[in-house]
Amino acid sequence: MRKIQIIVSFLFVTVFAFQVNAQNSPIPAGTDLGQIHGNFDLGAQYYRDDTLIGAPDVPEQVLFNGFLNLNYTKGNFRAGIRYESYQNALLGYSPEYIGNGIPYRYAGYKLGNFDFTAGNFYEQFGNGFPLRSYFEPTLGVDNSFDGFRVKYNNKGVGIKMLIGTQRNYFTQSEGIVRGADLNVQLNDLLDNLKDNPTKIQFGGSVVSKYQPDNSPDLVLPENVMILDGRFKVSRKGMYVYSEYAYKYNDPSADNRYIFRNGQSLEAGLGYSKRGFGINVTAHTLINMSYRSDRDNSSQFTEEYINFIPSLTKPHSYLLMATLYPYATQLQNEMAFQVDAVYKFKRKSLLGGKYGTTLFVNFSFANDVDTTNLNDMETTRLGYSADLFKPGDTKLWHDFNMKIVHKFSKLFQLKFTYQNLFYNIDILQGKPGESDILANVFIAEGKFKFDRKNTLRVEAQTLFTDQHDGDWAAFVAEYTVSPHWSFSLLDQYNYGNKSAEKRIHYFTAAVGYTQKANKIMLSYGRQREGLFCVGGICRVVPASNGVKLTLSSTF
Repeated sequence: MRKIQIIVSFLFVTVFAFQVNAQNSPIPAGTDLGQIHGNFDLGAQYYRDDTLIGAPDVPEQVLFNGFLNLNYTKGNFRAGIRYESYQNALLGYSPEYIGNGIPYRYAGYKLGNFDFTAGNFYEQFGNGFPLRSYFEPTLGVDNSFDGFRVKYNNKGVGIKMLIGTQRNYFTQSEGIVRGADLNVQLNDLLDNLKDNPTKIQFGGSVVSKYQPDNSPDLVLPENVMILDGRFKVSRKGMYVYSEYAYKYNDPSADNRYIFRNGQSLEAGLGYSKRGFGINVTAHTLINMSYRSDRDNSSQFTEEYINFIPSLTKPHSYLLMATLYPYATQLQNEMAFQVDAVYKFKRKSLLGGKYGTTLFVNFSFANDVDTTNLNDMETTRLGYSADLFKPGDTKLWHDFNMKIVHKFSKLFQLKFTYQNLFYNIDILQGKPGESDILANVFIAEGKFKFDRKNTLRVEAQTLFTDQHDGDWAAFVAEYTVSPHWSFSLLDQYNYGNKSAEKRIHYFTAAVGYTQKANKIMLSYGRQREGLFCVGGICRVVPASNGVKLTLSSTF
């Protein structure tokens, strides 16, 4: 690995040198030396003591996360590296992120219908049920593969094959992952279907992992496979799709080393036309955690080969997004979601002069009916399950609606309501805590004074008799285009039964943007909670201090 890093680094230095000295070099003007592009991102925080909010002690006082991506392309050739630095990692990230290194480097090229990659890469089969690797620095997630990948695409037929190990911070997973995927766009493959308004696609995947059996007590399968099949049919504004995955027995720390097979089935349909759209999706699954290291049961998202997205609406408002978010329960879940949008016409009674848009969403999650087999000394199947029968434990529901109305060219108002059920015992691992029933009301106004100056204001409140009681939040953001932004934020737990916990979490921030460069400086308190992106969450500890973020793309 060290040799590959040196070779790739030498390549970049060489290309830079060529570009910088191009005018004085014997290389003729206009010679194509290729292109270099990338992005730079850093976050640093100075932590202050704050016993009132329970902020942990930070001996270093200053923590830092940063990375630089460099990508080089010339014709059909490409190569890249990512340098990362954690000195030490910001609170809420795994302490395994420590030090500096180049954990991501690759080279590849296209030749005809083939595409080859050696080194690190990200990949997804289907909707991710059998395999998905991705990089999400805000969550501290990077499960990239390190190995080889070949792709083939021709006339609607796509084939992928890969082999590699997964990144685990600055090391690699013990397990080896092998996979193949086929995807067919039938209308592109068959000439007589090219102009048919009914579009058909289908596909399938097979993924296998290998890990030596190192258990002194059990005879564990060293090769564990997932099979996956899927289809989608669409016609004009309608579509229907389904995907099914079957995982062979995979004893692991996540399922207490039982030998039960895993299954997941998802189906969805949707319809849209001008001013209206609706999507309905449902899935049921059992025992679908699939990691490249069977002994890893970390709270952090480490070494997951597959990914099953949650059937919930991703919220952006503070009280809806961070207090009680939901993530897919990979061991046992039955869920569905209905998402609709309707736009009232302009100059109608509800549409007004500029139109009104109504968004309605409902999601629900339950467990799957299971029966304990009490066989941990014999077959170790753990339980029997009926994949299509809901169990007795409700996990979550979220009914929310938002109305957006533009009163004039300068003023827009949004009103949001949410009714929430949250099983905090299971979803946050807090035994004995009562289920949370909450109602959230949010009003957001946007005032555009002129072409440069805009003020956006949010007022939020959450009512509940459980957990920490009622909350309120206020956000004000003033933007002077195209460079400056100023914001004030306060969250207040005014309904907490404990008077000393009725705390203000106040933050002030200023940001400056120049082209693709953005820098932001903020000071304030961070409430303990969860931060989620796409149904993947990480715990955010309480903190108090000054934070600097900087990002740049070139």
